[in-house]
Amino acid sequence: MDITKDFIKLKQPCADGFRWYLRHAPPQGTYQQLLDALVADGRTKDACWLLDQFGPTDAVLQLDHLDAEDVVFAGAIEVRGTLDLTGTLRTGRGIRVGGEMRVQGRLQAGDDIHCAGAIFCGDTLHVNGRVHAAWNILIQGELDCESIRAGWDLTCVGPARARGSVHAGQDLQVSTLHCEKNIRVAGNITSDADLVTRQGVECGGSLQCGGHLYAGWGIKALTEISAANAISAGESLYTEGEICAGEGYGIYAGLHVPEHAWESSASVHACRRPESLRSGHWASIDEKRR
Repeated sequence: MDITKDFIKLKQPCADGFRWYLRHAPPQGTYQQLLDALVADGRTKDACWLLDQFGPTDAVLQLDHLDAEDVVFAGAIEVRGTLDLTGTLRTGRGIRVGGEMRVQGRLQAGDDIHCAGAIFCGDTLHVNGRVHAAWNILIQGELDCESIRAGWDLTCVGPARARGSVHAGQDLQVSTLHCEKNIRVAGNITSDADLVTRQGVECGGSLQCGGHLYAGWGIKALTEISAANAISAGESLYTEGEICAGEGYGIYAGLHVPEHAWESSASVHACRRPESLRSGHWASIDEKRR
């Protein structure tokens, strides 16, 4: 891609950034060479802006290991070993790593991220695709992705949003989560605030929510379902323990099911009937086992 002064000017850059381009841009430099020059001069935000304006390329950067401060690459990155950055990582395409992946700053990818080890991100993780790690995923900032899958624990300190599904092989811990598809966790689920999904929640341990708990389909947690506010499900609720909503809030099953179909499609199973049950067909856990 040829980038000229007039082409840059059409994108309305900031005055300081345009002055830098006039003075320091490599003569006859390529798109990627310009991105590299900006990063080398400490202008990573300007490099990210440039990538936003001109978009991704089909280039692929293949390395044995990647150890750097900031990297802005317009194509895809493939690392056979570990990836360790002390600053920002931004790509126009996807990222594939054969070992551990550590990014202390912001991590943004234009396509899927696949990691054969663990992923650590010290700031926001924004991916226009799927995120998959064979081991743990720890995100210290916000999460925004298509779908995300961790082989072990999945932890997000900031707000999390997934346009697809969320899967964890062990525990899931989030501050708040909005998911467009299903949530499936082999261990426990803990959310500091609201947990909302358009489809269902399946949990192999306890489900504890610090705000509102809502699922467009059903909610199943083996040992406990609890929320500080209301619990709402479009279909059924199931646990072998107790279902507890916050004081003054209700428990609602069958919100998307007609009342005559509650017994088959909007049942509520727990070790005892919740006092705040407002809708759904109550059936004890013993009845379910029969």
